[in-house]
Amino acid sequence: MLPRSAGDRVIPVSENAMEDLTFSSVTELSRKLQAREVSAVELARHYLDRIEAHRDLNAFLDVRPEATLAEAREADERIAAGNAGPLTGIPIAHKDIFVTKNWASTAASKMLEGYMSPFDATVVRKLREAGMVCLGKLNCDEFAMGSGNENSAYGRVHNPWDPNAVPGGSSGGSSACVAAGLAPIATGTDTGGSIREPASFTGLTGVKPTYGRPSRFGMIAFASSLDTAGLLAHSAEDCAAVLGSMVGFDPADSTSVDRPTEDFSRSLTQGMEGIRIGVPRSWMGKGLDPEVAASIDKVLDTYRAMGATVVDIELPMAELGVPVYYVVACAEASSNLSRFDGVRYGHRAAEYEDILDMIKKSRDEGFGPEPKRRIMIGTYVLSHGYYDAYYLKAQRVRRLIAKEFHDPFRKVDVIVTPVTTGTAYDFGANADPVSAYLSDLYTVPASLAGLPGVAMPCGMHSNGRPIGVQLIGENFSEARLLGIAHAWQSVTDWHLRHPAGY
Repeated sequence: MLPRSAGDRVIPVSENAMEDLTFSSVTELSRKLQAREVSAVELARHYLDRIEAHRDLNAFLDVRPEATLAEAREADERIAAGNAGPLTGIPIAHKDIFVTKNWASTAASKMLEGYMSPFDATVVRKLREAGMVCLGKLNCDEFAMGSGNENSAYGRVHNPWDPNAVPGGSSGGSSACVAAGLAPIATGTDTGGSIREPASFTGLTGVKPTYGRPSRFGMIAFASSLDTAGLLAHSAEDCAAVLGSMVGFDPADSTSVDRPTEDFSRSLTQGMEGIRIGVPRSWMGKGLDPEVAASIDKVLDTYRAMGATVVDIELPMAELGVPVYYVVACAEASSNLSRFDGVRYGHRAAEYEDILDMIKKSRDEGFGPEPKRRIMIGTYVLSHGYYDAYYLKAQRVRRLIAKEFHDPFRKVDVIVTPVTTGTAYDFGANADPVSAYLSDLYTVPASLAGLPGVAMPCGMHSNGRPIGVQLIGENFSEARLLGIAHAWQSVTDWHLRHPAGY
């Protein structure tokens, strides 16, 4: 470990001291960096060493230490010059659905193997400008299509809590990375629950902002009306510390919402007095693991004791969320993935007879089974004779689901629900595609409505795997949601528990 200069002193940093930083909060790391107790280079090297030591998780797809250390040195220069912000020098890892200049951008697909983007995605650029240091690119389901991170062309990611279990998808690399202490925070994307489910399966806090708040520019598109960038971290406090630097209006994104910047940490001390919590009781019944239901009841009891009021609500249309989601998402996927044809960029077949044969073979070789399945579904529901019967009808029901969600927010501040019916499942347990799709039962309704959501740990199952709970809020209520999550985390320690061996 290299020494560091602090004023006229040189302070050696011990290995034990660095290990103590592994699961430190973003706020604590920021304080230590600003106080020159640790340098950005030292911190980056520490996490790079951990990434190398835990390659068996398969969380990272591209790690380039020279690029990471170059960013860390720039951060140290900013700190030394007194030009640092609160995030300067904080390490972060990015889901490989965001394009990056200095790391390969593949969407975990052979179709984009080795692709180097000429620019950074807006989310990546904004966090880089805030001074954060990129540790590399994270594994995910191919083109973000999946619920267990079993669909990556580069192998599945293992859950640090149990190597036989999925880490959730599609942001499984992000969840495994943070849960194992390979980075303090990571970006993810949520189309139908791909931040909230991985957070629940690995004992993390994940935030999906309101659709349109983070820019989609430079995000490799799956379903354009649903894709939303977000964060996975250990706590709501960490998410709040970083979220403000990630979101904001982007003229390069036609779906970007023009709203003033805000401090997402402002509600962390609000408490629960007077907060009204809505609970859709029909979601808490048949099919929900009893231990998951009991953990959520404890969350509600704690909130009541803190001054909140719990109100029963009904969301009957939300039961149609899964079929609506897979019609809309697959239709948009078939359109978005049509650009990968072997002509302009991406994989091109080595041998072909004509351009049509080239496109067929390139797509057959480049796409994995799940993208092919969703392209076929999407092409079918958009085809002549079925567009009205499936796609338009799904869009009408989507509007009804959104309206049904907005009505309860006239009398409640937040809706509390399960994230999934159970805990992380074993690899291969959802081999049937329909079973895998149904695992999104509790997350897709909020995605269809464009609402923000937070998943946070609330217990441990008897099988040794974490249990999560979901908070759903009205549009642009991220600060309140993070404050409500922080209130729970201020009196519990589930978010401070880490898997053995890491």
